[in-house]
Amino acid sequence: MTLQIEFTWLVGLLLTFFGAAAGIGKLLLSQHQRHQDRRFNELERGNHKLQTDLAKRLDSIETASHSQAERVHQLERDLLRFQAELPMQYVRREDYIRGQSTIEAKLDSLAGKLEIYQLRAVAHGGQTNAD
Repeated sequence: MTLQIEFTWLVGLLLTFFGAAAGIGKLLLSQHQRHQDRRFNELERGNHKLQTDLAKRLDSIETASHSQAERVHQLERDLLRFQAELPMQYVRREDYIRGQSTIEAKLDSLAGKLEIYQLRAVAHGGQTNAD
């Protein structure tokens, strides 16, 4: 049993086979392309949503940063004002002790002079001299 096919039939069968293979390949490629387009669109939507969320977060961070900077600036002003007012409202311990020592020395000197004056008054019999 031998199978004999004419050349035109063979060419026709080959063209049909390759045409069917090309059609199936084209169908598979178009399905793959649709799948890729759908996937790309989903990624674009997700990317757009992420960009929107990121922009919102960056805006909130920027707002927080501005308010934080304003609070730091206010704190610096308060600290400088406090440093300027500090010498006017408070006396250092050493300065207070020195002032007290001066006052006590003057009081001791005055007490000594008063004692001398009283002793002279007693020695002169109650008379007071204007020295």
